[in-house]
Amino acid sequence: MRAVAYWAPGELRRVDLPEPRVEAPDDVVLEVRRTALCGTDLHLVGDGHGLSPGTVTGHELVGTVRAAGPAVRGVRPGQRVVAADFTACGLCWWCRRGDHWECAERRFMGTGTAFGPALAGCHAELVRVPHADVVLAAVPDDVPDDAAVFVGDALATAYAAVRRAAFRPGDVVAVLGGGPVGQLSAQVAQALGAGVVVLVEPLAARRDLAVACGVAAVTPDGAGDAVRTLTDGRGADAVLDAVGGATILDAALGLLRPRGTLCSVGVPGDRPWSPSLGRLFADEITLAFAVGDAMRDTDALFGLLRGGQVDPLPLVTATVPLSDLPAAFEAASARSGVKTLVRPDG
Repeated sequence: MRAVAYWAPGELRRVDLPEPRVEAPDDVVLEVRRTALCGTDLHLVGDGHGLSPGTVTGHELVGTVRAAGPAVRGVRPGQRVVAADFTACGLCWWCRRGDHWECAERRFMGTGTAFGPALAGCHAELVRVPHADVVLAAVPDDVPDDAAVFVGDALATAYAAVRRAAFRPGDVVAVLGGGPVGQLSAQVAQALGAGVVVLVEPLAARRDLAVACGVAAVTPDGAGDAVRTLTDGRGADAVLDAVGGATILDAALGLLRPRGTLCSVGVPGDRPWSPSLGRLFADEITLAFAVGDAMRDTDALFGLLRGGQVDPLPLVTATVPLSDLPAAFEAASARSGVKTLVRPDG
């Protein structure tokens, strides 16, 4: 089968590989209908962290079930499904709580060993999905592939950020970063009751996109004044970081009021961060970090899509065939556009 794989830092290549097959009773093999490029792909491929040459990348996926193991009960051949971006057993203490990311059997698709044992990704014609009854969910007929592909990662991550921030209806929420997760976080925050949502983004095109989706947007230099004006000088009730790293976290704290909540879903890597413990204590700041979990939240995510409260389609700025993905990766690395989707060749 045709696939795209990591080859060296910053380099993807088209490769031909044997077709995956059902290996365990609860496996499914999917024909990939739609996948995408994610910021995590850009980070990992850019520096090679956790990846070895030949690793098939990609973790955002809508597919059609081609084959299913004898233990699979929730999906059937020919069915259109969305996959969470990582696997979990569905049975352990963590999974029973809905904390699938902590499952000992977690395998993050297409990211090599960066987050645990490796599992081949979905930048391919076919992909094997373990624990299929836990990881996969049927796509409603009225949700197109181009919207459903956001459910497994970007939309799940945005939803996790908003829920973890636990703001009250009418609160002022600031979102740092105008990439796909930031844009969706702003939309979800509005859908879940925020008052004014302010997206902070240096690129004008991404600010314009947020405004077109009904979200206020400002430059980083103007964020402080905008938030202070909206809150009579208090600061935002919640700040969502969709970028990651010490510089962004410092900026987020600068926008946050006392007793506010900062939730970060940006992948920080191993970079250190040294906030003022005195300020965190004196202002009773709540710090939270979250990972999207489509296995836990699929019903809510499809509900937001089907009800029209969240619309990811304006974020799609390019759709390319699988064979063009290496070139598209270079463009996305230069922050050209917002979200690149990938369709099968032909």
